[in-house]
Amino acid sequence: MPSAEETTAIKRVVIIEDQTAIREMLAEILRNDPSYKIVGEIGNGAEAVNLCLDLKPDVIVLDARLPGMSGVDVLRRVSKPLKHTRVLIFSGYESPALVREMLEAGAHGFVEKTAGLLEFKKGLETVANGGTYFGPTVASLLRNVVASTNAPTGVELLTDREREILKLVAESHSTKEIAGKLGISVKTVDNHRTNLMRKLNLHDVASLTRYALEIGLIDHRSQTW
Repeated sequence: MPSAEETTAIKRVVIIEDQTAIREMLAEILRNDPSYKIVGEIGNGAEAVNLCLDLKPDVIVLDARLPGMSGVDVLRRVSKPLKHTRVLIFSGYESPALVREMLEAGAHGFVEKTAGLLEFKKGLETVANGGTYFGPTVASLLRNVVASTNAPTGVELLTDREREILKLVAESHSTKEIAGKLGISVKTVDNHRTNLMRKLNLHDVASLTRYALEIGLIDHRSQTW
């Protein structure tokens, strides 16, 4: 239970959101609220990790879909070293699998962007002051999350390299392109892809792509099917 001093102190906030207009809008809203101080804004997932570890904010507002690294991966990398930092997911995409991944990674709340700014402010206030908060759509999804708690998504079985390859495969990169991007051999890429297909029990690119979309590893806006 947070103390009165903790709940009234100005909260230092980092906003991680790749859409510039949304990021600037959120920052402007919070600058007009004396309860918060914006200490960092960034749109790239990989760079966001170092920023958060350096600034050690009280609260992180985190999008699920980011270039460079997914929101889930950002959260996994900062939740342990920043164990006192509160995290609110503010995302335009939600699914039972994504909600579960975010909660398991350490999120304290999840508000969908379609819920509006009033819902966002309520969620941020609750999370910043030590509570948990879920927007209306996410709250309804939680029933599915709870019902499937004992059914692993398979993501936790993958190595970091396999996750990288899953993301690139789902983004329609060829084996040769993936090898070039990661600086490994084509054979090594094939071996990793075989292993991740076995672990996930998925056996074609379409299935891998749908799975990557479901867990928020890639953005549906980049897909044409």
